[in-house]
Amino acid sequence: MAQHQEARAVTPAPPAPRLRVASLNKTFGDNRVLTDVRLEVAPGELHALVGQNGSGKSTVAKILTGIYTPDPGASVEIDGRALDLPVLPQESRAHGMAVVHQSLGLVDEFSVLENMRVGRLRGSRFTRRIDWERERQEAEAVFARIGRRVPLHAPVGSLLEEDRATVAIARALQDATPGTGLIVFDESTRALSRRSLEHFFAILDEIVATGTSVLMITHRLEEVVGAADRVTILRDGRSVVSGREVGDMTEAELTSLILGRNLGDLDAREHLELGPDTPSIAVDGVTGLAVRDVSFTVRRGEIVGLTGLGGSGYDDLPYLLAGASRAEAGAVVLPSGRLALAGLDSVAAIDAGIALVPEGREHSGLAMHESVAENIAFAQTARAGSPLAPVSRANELALVGEWFDKLGVVPRKPHALVNTYSGGNQQKVFIAKWLATDPTFLLLHEPTQAVDVGARHTIVEAIHAMAETGLHVLVAGSDENELALLCDRVLVFEEGRIARELAGPCSPDDIVEAIYAGGSRAQLRPRGHGAGAPRPSGAASEGHA
Repeated sequence: MAQHQEARAVTPAPPAPRLRVASLNKTFGDNRVLTDVRLEVAPGELHALVGQNGSGKSTVAKILTGIYTPDPGASVEIDGRALDLPVLPQESRAHGMAVVHQSLGLVDEFSVLENMRVGRLRGSRFTRRIDWERERQEAEAVFARIGRRVPLHAPVGSLLEEDRATVAIARALQDATPGTGLIVFDESTRALSRRSLEHFFAILDEIVATGTSVLMITHRLEEVVGAADRVTILRDGRSVVSGREVGDMTEAELTSLILGRNLGDLDAREHLELGPDTPSIAVDGVTGLAVRDVSFTVRRGEIVGLTGLGGSGYDDLPYLLAGASRAEAGAVVLPSGRLALAGLDSVAAIDAGIALVPEGREHSGLAMHESVAENIAFAQTARAGSPLAPVSRANELALVGEWFDKLGVVPRKPHALVNTYSGGNQQKVFIAKWLATDPTFLLLHEPTQAVDVGARHTIVEAIHAMAETGLHVLVAGSDENELALLCDRVLVFEEGRIARELAGPCSPDDIVEAIYAGGSRAQLRPRGHGAGAPRPSGAASEGHA
C-alpha cells in the first residue's frame, strides 16, 4: 500500500540584509568613540542613521568608507558577504556600495561627465587615450535609469541645485545594478532647498522601489519622520535604537530618543506689545538679485522672518542689506541715519551696525584652521586693532569667555582650532563672532542649519535673548518650525516681492499654507513604495533609551 507523505511547506529564508554591521568598536588612544554598534539595512529600504554631534555617526561613515579601521572583532557585510577591514574602496564598489558626502562631493569646475566618471575613466589598451564617447554612453545610461537628463558637458557649478543633486545620485548609482546596491548619504542634503529636497527624495523613492537600499546619515529630523522606513539612533557611541520602524513617529519623539531625555519645549515668542513710538529700522525699496522693490520695518526687539519658495528672493535680501551682494537700489534707515545700498560694501555695513550670519559656516565666515578665540574676536580686532596698537590678548579672551557662557560653547578651549569642534558648536562660534560686534541690525540666514537638536535649542534661545536686549533681528529660512519658534512676524515672498504677512504668533502650518498659497507642501517620500522585502530578523530591536 502506497504511503502518502505530506509535503512539508518550505518557508523561504529571508534575504540577507543589504548591509549588516556588528560588534563595531572604535578607540582612539584612551578614548572609546564606538561601543558595540550594530546596524542592519534591508534590501529596498531607506534607513536613517541619526544622533547628536559626537554620537559616532561620522565615525561609522568613515569606517564604511575605509578612512578608519575599526577595532578587532568588527564585521561589515553586504548581501551576506563579509568585507575585509579596513574597507577598501574598490571592494565596496565591487559590492555595489557608494557614498555621497557632505555638499554632494561634486567638483564645480568639472563637467557633469567628468564628475560622473572620475575614478572610472579608462584609456585604450595601446594609446591610453580616453574614449570619451564610451564614457558619455555610460553616463547617459545611468541617467536613463533614473529617468532624468542633465547636460553632460555643463560645468557642475553652473547647474541648478536639484540638477546637482541628480548628478550626485547618478554618480553613486553607477556601480549598482537595479535591485542591488547600497548608497550612503552622509549629511548630503544639508544645503538643499525645500524644492530640491523634494526632487532629491523623489529620485530616491524610485531607486528604493527597485530594491536598491539607501542609508541616510542626517541631522534633519524631517527627513527621518517624512521619508525613512526605519531608523537607527546612536548616543554616546552606542546604538540605543536599532532598526525601529518610523511609521507615525513625530519629531518630538525622535528628539527624546536621540537625547535620552525629554528636551524642554521651546516656546514660541510671546506676543510683543510694541507701541507706535517703538524705534524701528526701515527697509526701503530694495532691488537686486531676485528682489524687487521691497519695503518693510523691523521694530526694536522684534524678530521678523523671511521665507518663500526657492527663487522667490527671500534668501537674497539679507545679503543685499549687508553689502555682501550688490543692490541696484534701495536703502536701510537705521537709528544712525539712512544707508544707501547701491555701492554698499560689507565693511561699511558692519561699521553702520549691520551684522550678517550667512548660510554655510565652512565657506562663508569661519576660518576653520584658526582658533575659536581668533574667530570670535576677528570682527572686533580687524576694526579696532592696528600694528601699533593691537587688541590685547586679555581683552580677546574676556570677550570669548563671555560668548562661551551666553551660547554654551563646549569645550571651553579658546585656543582650540574651530575644525576640531562639532558642527553645532561651530555654528555657535559663528553666531558669537557677529553678536560680539554689538550690532543694531542682525541678519540671519538658516541659523540652525546642520546642527543637532541640542545645539538648535541653545541657538533659538540665544536669538530670543538677543532680541530682548533691543536688537532688531531678521531671519531668512525655509524651516517653518524654526520660523514659528523664532519670529514675531513672517513675511512670505513670491517672485521677488512680499506677497503675504503673518502677524503675531503663527504655527508651522500657517507658514506652509502661506508659502503655498492655500496648497499643501509635498510629502518628502510616501512610505510603502519600497521593494517590500521582508525585514531582517531582529530589525526592530530597541536598546535601553
